[in-house]
Amino acid sequence: MCPPLQAGTPEHPEIVLKQRVYLTFSKKTVREPLIWKLGREFDVMTNIRTAEVKEDMGLVGLELEGTQDAVEQALVWLKAQGVHVEPIEQNIIEG
Repeated sequence: MCPPLQAGTPEHPEIVLKQRVYLTFSKKTVREPLIWKLGREFDVMTNIRTAEVKEDMGLVGLELEGTQDAVEQALVWLKAQGVHVEPIEQNIIEG
């Protein structure tokens, strides 16, 4: 029996990863269009699952879909922008 495929490996780049995360935006980042930029700058599809946004903070449940590399790069970028990123659940791999 073959081992399970890993998302985004060089042998199987077509495998798609879905990852759900909570994003916490500070007063400094809450007004920035970071989710929009994320979808434009990286090869990921974003799906806002839940959101609560106030004047000085925001909490967003976001699903990202793309190759493992693209999703990881997108999350690193969000953290670099000052957004706190916390996984919601295990990744879902589709082929």
